[in-house]
Amino acid sequence: MKTGFVHHELFMWHNTGNFAGVMPFGNPVQPYEHVENPETKRRIKNLLDVSGMTGKLVPIEPRPATEEELLRFHTKDHIEKIQSLNESFGVDAGFFTPMGRGSYEIALLSAGGVIEAVDAVLSDRVDNAYALVRPPGHHALPDLAMGFCLFGNAVIAGKHALDVKGLERIAYVDWDVHHGNGTQAGFYDDPRALTISVHQDNCFPPDSGHLSEIGEGAGEGFNINVPLPPGSGNGAYEATFDRVVLPALRRYKPELIIVPSGFDAGAHDPLGRMMVTGGEYRSLTRKMMRVADEVCDGRLVLCHEGGYNAPTVPFYALAVIEALSGVDSGVEDPFDPLLSVMGQQELQPHQDALIRQAEELLDRL
Repeated sequence: MKTGFVHHELFMWHNTGNFAGVMPFGNPVQPYEHVENPETKRRIKNLLDVSGMTGKLVPIEPRPATEEELLRFHTKDHIEKIQSLNESFGVDAGFFTPMGRGSYEIALLSAGGVIEAVDAVLSDRVDNAYALVRPPGHHALPDLAMGFCLFGNAVIAGKHALDVKGLERIAYVDWDVHHGNGTQAGFYDDPRALTISVHQDNCFPPDSGHLSEIGEGAGEGFNINVPLPPGSGNGAYEATFDRVVLPALRRYKPELIIVPSGFDAGAHDPLGRMMVTGGEYRSLTRKMMRVADEVCDGRLVLCHEGGYNAPTVPFYALAVIEALSGVDSGVEDPFDPLLSVMGQQELQPHQDALIRQAEELLDRL
């Protein structure tokens, strides 16, 4: 199994400034750091290095996305706004989206890195790929930066696969704890993409990601949201994927699957209230690989999104990349024995009731 890996030191140089979590500092809030800082992503790369995994992956060099590529999703005004803020420091580019000097170029590299991952998979240079990019992308809207995201990395790469590479159907499975509203917006009326988001109910953005959001026009029925209740753990995620996600993919039969991969559904994350463990991320990855083998010759690309607990996130990512590559690094997740036995990790009745409602959406495919 050849697994591609996209990374660049410049991703770590995107400066989100001096905040207090997600809140601007200032009386009465003591300065600290922005929650979307480089640390979790850098620690993922560090763990891949010291575990020996980096050398087992096929490097994929990122390159900046072009304006033409951005315009497949974003408006000209949005691109020009982000570019105009590029020499500023500590400015807010949109709704909860700080940026600093040079962030525009780094965001171009992030979007281009996901495109390169898609191209590597479609050309059979690798079997699957993980793009460890920053800034993230799944909240960005055509005309608005949002939720730490400047450009819609996954949407831009998907439209490249459709419009340039000639694919007819692609699918997204977003397991970030927050609703993938930007990805949903990118294809809401477009049946060429099945967009699935499994997230914590009404976490972020506010009032977004409901079961009732199913697409519109020609895209009606091709958007599926599974807003799981807070406190959902491994059992709820297993059931959601087995009963909703995998059946939907089998019915739709995409030619490529893209996973916006956030690890903030992991236990102990400061911006989510879910209980997923490293072992569960490994299990979900294997499920995605099996269904990709069934429907699209294994074509699977994961692009990094959220995940903000620096001690645990690297182990979640290691589990995913080990599963993608079929390589066992021999590194044990020290958090898994504790987190996997947290109370109510099993599927709970109220979670099952929500998943049953989501199953009804499959009839629209």
